[in-house]
This record gives sequence, C-alpha cells and structure tokens, in this order.
Amino acid sequence: MTQKDVQLEIRGPVAVVRLSRPAKRNALSDGVILALRGIFETLPDTVRAAVLDGEGEHFCAGLDLSELKERDAGQGLHHSRMWHAALERVQYGPVPVVAALHGAVVGGGLELASACHIRVADESTFYALPEGSRGIFVGGGGAVRIPRLIGAARMTDMMLTGRVYNAADGERAGFAQYLVPQGQGFDKAFELATRVAENAPLTNYALMHALPRIAEQPADQGFMTEALMAAIAQSAPEAKSRVKAFLDGKAAKVKKA
Repeated sequence: MTQKDVQLEIRGPVAVVRLSRPAKRNALSDGVILALRGIFETLPDTVRAAVLDGEGEHFCAGLDLSELKERDAGQGLHHSRMWHAALERVQYGPVPVVAALHGAVVGGGLELASACHIRVADESTFYALPEGSRGIFVGGGGAVRIPRLIGAARMTDMMLTGRVYNAADGERAGFAQYLVPQGQGFDKAFELATRVAENAPLTNYALMHALPRIAEQPADQGFMTEALMAAIAQSAPEAKSRVKAFLDGKAAKVKKA
C-alpha cells in the first residue's frame, strides 16, 4: 500500500509506516493525519507491531504552517479533536508502535512521537516546541502526552523560551528510551518491533491499553484493574503454553545485559 504522503510496508509481523514528505521535512498536513488514522485502523490481523519512520533527514518538523487557516473557536476545537482522534489510533490502536526518530522532532512531530510506545532516537535528533513563539498552542495531544514523558516544567520551559534539546540531552530528559549512532535509528526500531511482535498479543494489549490507565488511577482502583488484567492475560491459551515451556526448561531465561 502506498499513499502520496504516507507509506505502509508490511514486513512479516511488523508494519513499517513512513511519513513521505521529505521536501517539507515531513510536516504534518490534515491529509497526513487522516492517512495515519486510516492506516492504524485497518492494519492486517497478521501485524503484531509497527515502526513509525520519516523519509529523508527528518522524522517530522511539525505542523505544515501553509495549512494554517483562520478558524473561529468552534472550528479550532473540532480541528484539534480530529488530530486527537487520529493520534489516539496510534497510542491505543491494535499494536505497539516504535518510533524511529532522527533530525527534527518538532511541534506536531513531537506530539506524534509521544503517541508511540517506544522511541528510538539517533544522534541527529533534536526536539522543540516552537508553538509558543508563534502565538499558538499545541493541539495534537501534546499537552497531555509530553508532560508524561518529561514533566510539565520542562515542557513549559520549551514553549516559553524556545529551548531545543539535542539527542543526548533529550534521552536524559525522557523524550526517547534509546539513543543510537546517526543513521541507525530505523534498524534499532525495527529490531525492537520484531522482538515486541513475538510477545503474546494480549500482554501487548494490556501494556498499551491498561497500563497507561492504571498509572492515572488512584492506587486502590489501579490494584483492582491490574488484578483483572493479570487474570485475563494469564488465562489466554498462548500464555499457558509459554508458562509451561518455561517450566519445562524450553524457554530462554533472563540474562544480565
């Protein structure tokens, strides 16, 4: 499947979703956002994980400012909610998503990256939220997701001052879980996605859909949700066969990294 600005390639159990607007540094138009939503809503059942990448030198430089229109408050509200619905299909879709970050991860690009479950950055990556200097505010879910990665104080600083984080400082701040040499981000992301695809699907589903909600619940509610999810996951036939394989000495044991 190939669309004008977003490409989908199926590699066994892994879907590779690639932003394909290199001349615009993969800036996000409404068409790109709707294409991403459509892809994640219609992934084949054989797909167990996905990699989200950007063609060319940049992952995504943010909103395509040529698409900015004068909107009244109601129109702006509905436009933002359209983005929310699309990026929710990334975060709460059918499979875990690993982002391969490089070059610009800016504005809406950072909002998109924050909707993924694992982020791999190469050394060319830099992060920024220039909306504050442009007289606008994040509208693609960044006000919710980005503080959960780096804290509200860091996000406030970025938007007030225009601060830019490089790849190394960004990893320490929490933007990415992995940092690799320049040009190796996609390979590492695909390696991780392949490993994730080997997990029991119900466990992956629990990590995507239950864990974020448990983290937001009061402790007593979180414990109950955890217990219910644990009971459901361990009752799956695949879980039972995996536990039996471990007990029979047929499964690999955890080793020191």
